[in-house]
Amino acid sequence: MTKTYTVAKFWKCALQVNPSDYIAYRGQEHGLCEEDFNNRLVQICREESIKVIGLANHGNVDAVDVIRSLMNEHDIIVFPGFEISSTERVHFVCLFPEITTKDQLNRYLGSLKLTEVADGVRPSNLSANDLIRQVDELGGFVFAAHVTLESGLLRQKLNHVWANPILRAVQIPGAFDDVPDNYRDILLYKNPDYKRDRSIGIINAKDVASPEDLKDPSASCLIKMTAPSFQSFKTAFLDPDSRIRLNSDVQEHFYSRIERVTVTGGFLDGIDINPLSDHLNAVIGGRGTGKSTLLECLRYVLDKRPLGKESQKKHDEIIKENLGKANGRIEISVRSSTRNGQRYIISRKYPDPVIIKDESGNVSNYTVLDILPEVEIFGQNEILEIAQDKDGLFQIIQRFLPESIKGSELKIAVIQRKLEDNVSRLIKAEESLSELQGKIAQLPKLEEEANQYKKLGVEDISKVVPKLERERTLFVRIQEELKTISSAIDTVENSLPDTIFISDNIICELPHSEDFKSIRLSFNELKAKYAEQIQAMRATYTKYQTKIMADIEGIKIKIQDEELKLEKSFKTLPSLEGKSGKEIGVAYQNLLKRIEQVKPTEAQIKALKKSIEAFQQERRNILSELSELRSNRSSELSRAIKSLNKILDRKLKITIIPEGSRKALKDFILECNLEGIGEKRLAWIDTADALSPLSLVSAIRGSKEKLIGSNWGVTPNTAEALLRLSPSQLYKLEGLGLPDLVNIELNVSHTREQYKDIKNLSTGQQCTAILHLLMLESRDPLIMDQPEDNLDNAFIAERIVTELRASKIERQFLFATHNANIPVFGDAEWIGILESTSEGATLPNERQGSIDSITVRDRAAEILEGGKTAFLQRKEKYGYE
Repeated sequence: MTKTYTVAKFWKCALQVNPSDYIAYRGQEHGLCEEDFNNRLVQICREESIKVIGLANHGNVDAVDVIRSLMNEHDIIVFPGFEISSTERVHFVCLFPEITTKDQLNRYLGSLKLTEVADGVRPSNLSANDLIRQVDELGGFVFAAHVTLESGLLRQKLNHVWANPILRAVQIPGAFDDVPDNYRDILLYKNPDYKRDRSIGIINAKDVASPEDLKDPSASCLIKMTAPSFQSFKTAFLDPDSRIRLNSDVQEHFYSRIERVTVTGGFLDGIDINPLSDHLNAVIGGRGTGKSTLLECLRYVLDKRPLGKESQKKHDEIIKENLGKANGRIEISVRSSTRNGQRYIISRKYPDPVIIKDESGNVSNYTVLDILPEVEIFGQNEILEIAQDKDGLFQIIQRFLPESIKGSELKIAVIQRKLEDNVSRLIKAEESLSELQGKIAQLPKLEEEANQYKKLGVEDISKVVPKLERERTLFVRIQEELKTISSAIDTVENSLPDTIFISDNIICELPHSEDFKSIRLSFNELKAKYAEQIQAMRATYTKYQTKIMADIEGIKIKIQDEELKLEKSFKTLPSLEGKSGKEIGVAYQNLLKRIEQVKPTEAQIKALKKSIEAFQQERRNILSELSELRSNRSSELSRAIKSLNKILDRKLKITIIPEGSRKALKDFILECNLEGIGEKRLAWIDTADALSPLSLVSAIRGSKEKLIGSNWGVTPNTAEALLRLSPSQLYKLEGLGLPDLVNIELNVSHTREQYKDIKNLSTGQQCTAILHLLMLESRDPLIMDQPEDNLDNAFIAERIVTELRASKIERQFLFATHNANIPVFGDAEWIGILESTSEGATLPNERQGSIDSITVRDRAAEILEGGKTAFLQRKEKYGYE
């Protein structure tokens, strides 16, 4: 059964393999009969993963059928052909479709004016350009052999042949860096005498005379095709920069990939993309075929909420409509760079949370953020929404900030929590102080009233009252101390170790399990000893608590006796102003009790003032530390942005104003509900220079005149309102953190540096600015729905596609698009063509592949922007005649 290929990848191709008798032409021997030679060729092709060979003996094609038959048995494709010299004695290799027969090849040799088959090394009667044209007309493919050596195109200085647009490939003998400088300049199009209108494919195709020669890296090259075929092979050379590689060029890049996507239930039920390309993927299809739905499902399984409000609303609607009604499920297989190349299956069924399994099928504790920390996904028109939102802009920028800044932010968050705790304790202490000061303010009045009673002769009788009240106060303290002792015993009891952490189940397989058992035994003995002592402490505590409480009850009875004696004494007092002696005595007694209750607050006030002073000092220290941390973070941020601007040279210019967003400051003041203060009255906050929460609080604590004279634009009425902020509100305002403000400028000129602020750009230019950022290096996939929205085709072709082609070798991209430029000129390795019926969307294997796949090519031409007419204008790329 023929394997179905749905993704373009690099296949190893040896394009100048010779039959067993070729070595005799060199006057050498390999010591193998023809059968052994051919079997050894197959064996080494398989060992070296060579999928395609080109047969290219000098003017002789007799061995084609035998070698082709044997290679095809092992799923190795053969492009039959021959090597031939032009009249200039320049060597060319001519290859033809895999089904070309030996008789056809012989006729081709004749048409190339090489009729003496026995003398295959004799030059053709055709010039190089005529030979190239003739092979092309015959449906073949020709490349110039060993161009830097003898009989090579460049060694012979045939610049007019080099310029021939039909010549699509040249062979160099080894690595590109080993090419002499004068030839390298030609290959890099730096020599004005060797101009070409299109790129040329640079290949390795060493003359293979012995099977062992196939092991030499210069004997083969890498050609990107969906499935190995002569048609795909020729298509690859229409875009050699993307599709042709030397073995020496290959570098391993480490980045994350989404390898498979499956959907169960809903509109996309049955969709199974396996595999996705590691590079550029494009989903295309008409309106309503499910492109946006597929990408929003990916967002759902990746648990990535959109940044913009409108995008969030749209995402929720799509997921509810397409997965919600059917309790649908999406599953993706990923390979994580962050997790050292480990593979995971991430799935999510509506409306459940994400489930992640490792390669063994066990549910993992990792989150998507742990596996794909930098994955990015943007829905339709979401880029424009972000471009017009300052907070969204900064979230985009944050991906490019170093870990040290994130560490600084964590430290700042810790200090801010300390500051909030300080505010809470300080406000509580100040409220307690205010309450106590209110109480003690009553003392002079109470004492004056007591002096009036003294004139009535009550003092001598009532001398014991204050002392009795102090005794009552001691009862409270005694009970508090008893409670403290009981709590201390509870704490010790609760701190005894639980030895489950070294149970048999945990230590049984450890090499020193017996030693751990000994430790566990010691812990248990320690716990038992302490338990005995705690029990004894409990008994002792109960014994003395009972005695103390009994003593207290005894004192209370004595107090009652003393108060009864007082009542009897009060009866002996004379009546006054209608009050009996007893009433006067009781009133004086209550007054003395109130005085005694107020008197202790003096000590409490002193203690509170000391605490408040300590809290204030702590606050000053915290604010100083916070200021230093924020200053260091600002410095780090500035350095990071400078580095980012170097990467974005001549594209974008980013400016960061640390803590430059004043919205939080305005919101705080508005939430204080100051009379006469609305949003318009606070407009000055946005434009004021040298304004921060700390500087504003300092001015408020100063005076109205200081606020008005601050040059911030504060009006007298506003100043009066701000002065009404309470101390607690000022404390909170002091510690208020302000978000950073990001500003982006786009270079709107292609010829010079002409930067324009993002807020003054057209919608298309705004999206352009954000796309430049999103295309920057990342280890995780970038997924976007119709990135071409709001952009013109010229910009997509000139800028976005160029960046895509450069970036896709080290990052995976998945786009849903209507624009032909992205999959075609971006040379997407996987194109999936979604179609739909009333029952749902479909994406069978035959509608997956790259542009070299005939089915994909033809369906893409019908669907993408401009239809087939637009594609005909790119006929060379698509192969239309």
